[in-house]
Amino acid sequence: MTDKRSDAYRDYKGDEFSAPEGGVPHTTGGVQMAATKAPPQYGRFIAMAAGVLGFIIWALMPELPDAVDPEGQHFALNQQARLALGLFVLAAIWWVFEVVPVGVTAITIGVVQALFHIRDARTAFTDFMDPSVWFIVGALTIGTAFARSGLTNRIAYRMLAIVGERVSMIYLGAFVMTAGLTLVMAHSAVAPAVFPLLAVIHSIYSEDGKPTRFGKGIFIGMAFTAGAGSIITLFGAARGAVAIGFYRDLVGREITFFELTYYMLPVGVVMIIVLWLYIRFAFTPEKTRIPGLQERARELHKTLGPLSLREWTTIVITVGAVLGMSLRSVVPWLGAIDKSAIILTATVLLFVTGCLSLRHLESLPLNIILLFGGAMSIGFCLWQTGAAQWLAIYWLNALPTSSAFLFVVGMTVFILIMTNLIMNVAAIAISLPVALAIAPYLGVAPEVILYSALAAAGMPFLALVGAAPNAIAYQSRQFSALEFFRAGVPASALLVIVIAIFVWKIWPWMGMPITVPT
Repeated sequence: MTDKRSDAYRDYKGDEFSAPEGGVPHTTGGVQMAATKAPPQYGRFIAMAAGVLGFIIWALMPELPDAVDPEGQHFALNQQARLALGLFVLAAIWWVFEVVPVGVTAITIGVVQALFHIRDARTAFTDFMDPSVWFIVGALTIGTAFARSGLTNRIAYRMLAIVGERVSMIYLGAFVMTAGLTLVMAHSAVAPAVFPLLAVIHSIYSEDGKPTRFGKGIFIGMAFTAGAGSIITLFGAARGAVAIGFYRDLVGREITFFELTYYMLPVGVVMIIVLWLYIRFAFTPEKTRIPGLQERARELHKTLGPLSLREWTTIVITVGAVLGMSLRSVVPWLGAIDKSAIILTATVLLFVTGCLSLRHLESLPLNIILLFGGAMSIGFCLWQTGAAQWLAIYWLNALPTSSAFLFVVGMTVFILIMTNLIMNVAAIAISLPVALAIAPYLGVAPEVILYSALAAAGMPFLALVGAAPNAIAYQSRQFSALEFFRAGVPASALLVIVIAIFVWKIWPWMGMPITVPT
């Protein structure tokens, strides 16, 4: 059977692949995913109008009362801040319902800021070139190098030979592998490295490349479990180091690397298991088994032969970048180098050594890169106009003061919402200082505030802009932004329940103080 390409197969370009008589495709290059169906036009126009209406309502809204923090400091919501909140509503609706490509919505964020003088044009559009956006470019390039060199096929066949023919175990194997890698490297780098591997697995599952329930499950599950794994160590994401810095400055106590892992490891492991069970239920695969898969995977792995020079070069460059980023927290001179510079050094080397060429550079997904640029721009816009601080203080002041448990859960929900809409580092920076300031008046220990906030900030399951793995999973074209949101609502509820159980029973049992004398 010969694979027939269509215009929908755009993103992961590679060699043709064919299926032997057994029905299992022998992939020799990248895998292209089918595009999802466009939504009905009337629904698109309704969503587009709803976003514009949300912006207009905030733009015309009269002046609202100041937010007042526990120290008596006032935070006003001026006209620019109200416009920022309106733009935030517009972007959220347009992103979720995909009224235009997500990258075009991101461009709209910059355009509206300039047209309505929310921030000056240079500031608004410079955010699109933030180092964090360049980090995504580097991470996507490494993922492309893995696919082109054949390493993804090699790893995929080996994993399938181990986990067997049951599709539920393929889910588990993919999720454990993803989460495991986040223990030693940033989840924003893990996702693009794992993505081509999952694409190969899906091509073996579905010979025609069309979207499937299994495809939705494995890619959405990858995004979710990348977040769950990233909370366990300081290597998983920058948010941990930022939160610990705030904690040290405000509380006067240092949290060590191993102390953080001691309390976060059980949360991460429980969430990986919970998410696996949830994905199995929410995206029950069309097939329960793939007969002959295990043996066929072993045969295909053997045909690859020894590692090629290109594979070895890709491995050495990637491992060097991972080590450089991982050691930044313990090696002073590396800590002074931005992680984006390290991963982009690897990007340059991949082209210098011939592992990648011009066509690979031109095939990078601009839509996803723009999505992240827009996410950075709206996040900085909310922060710099004061809109985010106003929201955080109002929310936290409105939480119940009679129960430490309810206060912690309410704070967790707020951070969970915010981290889906702006950078999780920004969500931590906005919310954690306010929560730590309120906590002593309620008899809440600062430790439980810190760890609950980190757990919530690490798992944004609702929006594509919440984390790099979400947007990279979307590149598979297996699901829409709305489908991701729908899958994320129950997953977020499960996360809140798990954190609540840890606050209530497990963390106290492990020795974490939950309350302090008022």
